[in-house]
Amino acid sequence: MTDTQKIIFSMYRVGKVVPPNREILKDISLSFFYGAKIGVIGANGSGKSSLLRIMAGIDQDYIGEITRAPGYTVGLLEQEPYLDTTKTVREVVEEGMAEVVALLRRYDEITEQFNHPDADYDALIAEQAELQEKIDHVDGWNLDSRLELAMDALRCPPGDTPVAVLSGGERRRVALCRLLLQQPDILLLDEPTNHLDAESVAWLERHLQEYKGTVIAVTHDRHFLNNVAGWILELERGHGIPWRGNYSSWLEQKQQRLAATEKAESQRQKALQRELEWINMTPKGRHAKSKARIAAYERLLGENQDQRDRELEIYIPPGPRLGDLVIRATNISKAYGDKLLYENLSFDVPPGAIVGIVGPNGAGKTTLFRMIVGQEQPDTGTLEIGASVKLGYVDQSREVLDPKQTVWEAISEGNDQIILGGRQVNSRAYCARFNFSGSDQQKLVGSLSGGERNRVHLARILKSGANVLLLDEPTNDLDVHTLRALEEGLENFAGCALIISHDRWFLDRVATHILAFEGDSQVVWFPGTYSEYVADYRRRKGAVADHPHRIVYRKLTR
Repeated sequence: MTDTQKIIFSMYRVGKVVPPNREILKDISLSFFYGAKIGVIGANGSGKSSLLRIMAGIDQDYIGEITRAPGYTVGLLEQEPYLDTTKTVREVVEEGMAEVVALLRRYDEITEQFNHPDADYDALIAEQAELQEKIDHVDGWNLDSRLELAMDALRCPPGDTPVAVLSGGERRRVALCRLLLQQPDILLLDEPTNHLDAESVAWLERHLQEYKGTVIAVTHDRHFLNNVAGWILELERGHGIPWRGNYSSWLEQKQQRLAATEKAESQRQKALQRELEWINMTPKGRHAKSKARIAAYERLLGENQDQRDRELEIYIPPGPRLGDLVIRATNISKAYGDKLLYENLSFDVPPGAIVGIVGPNGAGKTTLFRMIVGQEQPDTGTLEIGASVKLGYVDQSREVLDPKQTVWEAISEGNDQIILGGRQVNSRAYCARFNFSGSDQQKLVGSLSGGERNRVHLARILKSGANVLLLDEPTNDLDVHTLRALEEGLENFAGCALIISHDRWFLDRVATHILAFEGDSQVVWFPGTYSEYVADYRRRKGAVADHPHRIVYRKLTR
C-alpha cells in the first residue's frame, strides 16, 4: 500500500464545548489519506481554528476519539504564532531546518578541530565523511539559498531584523516560512493567506499544489480553495460536512442541496447562484460586465433602493450623486526618509468605478488612503477630491470601536431604528445581515475575534450614506458567506469604492480598475479586471512575475 492510499489520521465523533456551555463542534467523524488537500470553510466562530488545534494535538480538551498513524509529523500555523522574541528573523526561520543547521554546525566544528595538533585525525576524517554524506543527502550545502528563496517569496523582513520589532503580519510570514521549511507530513494552516499580498499567495498555491504531504487549510481565499483543495470540509452548526472537489464544485453542490431543501428561494441561494454564474462566465463576459458598471452608474443611482435592500443581504445605500470629478491624482510623489514610495503617480477615478489596489506590504497603499482623507499630504503633485464626494473610510486599525460597547451598540449607536438609504430599518435586523444574530449582538466588542471586529466596522461605515468608500483590507478574517454578500453589495452600490485587498477572487468579482504598486517605486493604473491586469503584468515582466521578491524602493534623490 502506498502512502497516498493509507489513512494517516482519523476523528470519531469529536466534539468541543466552550464556556459557558456552547457546543461549537458536534460528532465530527472523518479520515484522510497522506497527500490529501482539504480546505475548511464555515462562518466566523464555527470552530475552524479549534478543529485545527485538536488535530495538531495542542487542544486535548475535546470529546470523542482521535487516531494518528505513528511516524507522521504534524505542523500548525496559528493565527497568532509564537516566536522567540530574543531571536532574529533568520534564526527563527532556521528552526524550520534545525537538523540541517546542526549537521552544518558540526561539520564546521570538525573542520576547526583539524587545526589542533593533538587531534585524532582518523576519527575526524571518518565523522566528516559521514556528515558530508548526510549533508549531501538533504541538499544542506544550499541551505543559505533555500532559506533566502523562501524568505524572499513570502516577503519576510531582512534576516537580521529582531523578532521583537515585527508587526503581527510580519510574524505570521516568518512563522509560515519556518513551517514550510520544516515540511511536516500533515500541514495545518489557519488563514495562511492573511497578511500575504496576491503575488505571495500565488507562490504559496504553487508550492502547496506540489507538496507531498497532507494540507488542511482554514481559509476564506476562494482562489486558493479552487486551486489547491481536492476536498472541502464545511463546518455548519457544529457539524463537519465533507464535499469532494474544489470551491467551484462545492458551490455547485451546495446550491443544488439548498434548492432541494428550501421551499422558497432564499437570499443565500440566489447569491450562490449568482456566484456560480460569474464562475461560468468567459473572460470576455467578465470584462464586459466590468465595463458595463461604469456606464450604468446613473442607472444604479436611479434604481428602486427598497427592492435592492430586500434582494441583498448586505445593502450599501447610495450617497449624493457624484460629479465628473471623483478623485484625481496628478504626478504625486511620497517618501519616508530616504525611501521613495512612489513618484509621478497619476490616476482619475470615474463615477461608478471600483478600484482594486494591490501590491506588497509597505508599498504605500494605506498611505495613499491617508492622503485622500487628509491625514497626510503628498510631497509633490496634486490630489483633487470632487466637491460632491462624501468619504466612508474603513481602516485596518478599527480604533474607532469602543471595546466596552456591545456589537449592537457599536453598529446602531443605541438606536432601535436606523436610516438606510432614506428609509427606516430595524437596527437589530441590520446587525443580523452581518452575521450578528441573537446573543451575538450582546457580545462586547473587546471580546470579538478579528473577523467579527471587521464585520462591526463594515456595518458602521456602510450605512453612513457615503458615495466613495475607502476599504483597507476589508476581506481579512471574513468568512466566505459574508464575503459573497459584501461582493454583491458592492456590485450594486451606486457609488465608487477604492479597495486595498490581496483577495484575488474578491477583486475579480468587483473591480473595474486596478491600481498596482509593483515595487521599485512604480505604480500602474490599469483599466480592467484583476485577471486582465495579471495577464498584462506577465506580458511585461515574463518569468519574473511568478517569483515574488521583497519590495525594493528607489533611493530618494533631490
